[in-house]
Amino acid sequence: MVRLQVRTSSRAELVDITAEVQSVVRESGVQQGVCHVFVPHTTAGLTLNENCDPSVAEDILMVLDRLVPWRGGYHHAEGNSAAHIKASLLGNSVTVFIRDRALALGTWQGLYLAEFDGPRQRQVWVKIVSA
Repeated sequence: MVRLQVRTSSRAELVDITAEVQSVVRESGVQQGVCHVFVPHTTAGLTLNENCDPSVAEDILMVLDRLVPWRGGYHHAEGNSAAHIKASLLGNSVTVFIRDRALALGTWQGLYLAEFDGPRQRQVWVKIVSA
């Protein structure tokens, strides 16, 4: 397992980690298999989505803010319940096939760390399994 470090710079953002994960895949030497990506955090998640037009990431964050506003009368004493809920909605892991030592992504797909309680230093764990 490889642990990547990702520094976020704002409370909520989507950080494109496709290149970093692709580098782990390439360095593993695995030709065919699966790449499991996991974030060990309760206020961050992962998503696969369009990485060509940055306005898509902005739209995702905007809609999540509408669905789960930062101030919503939550009970959690720490004051970051919205971050926990958003992370739960996106999930904390993604699995991508490996083909020819590369992530087998769709034409416009990219892998994003979704930060909801930043800025912070986050970990992304990557596990490669050969087929």
